[in-house]
Amino acid sequence: GTVLDVVADRTALDVIREVVPGVPYSCRQGFCGTCKVKVLAGAPEHRDRRLADDEREDHMLICVSRSAGERLTLDL
Repeated sequence: GTVLDVVADRTALDVIREVVPGVPYSCRQGFCGTCKVKVLAGAPEHRDRRLADDEREDHMLICVSRSAGERLTLDL
């Protein structure tokens, strides 16, 4: 139920870590997959090189990917 604003010059991971410091990640390059989260609503703009096409339908890597619209709802 928490709404976080992610401005253009920050990653979702950076903003989420301020509220959930223990969220898992181990890189910031979009290829390891540790920070993979389920997308409950909205459309992600995928900037990773790891997720398969079927994973991209309802998951994203928050280290590099962004929202393609105004809002994403994520299951952390």
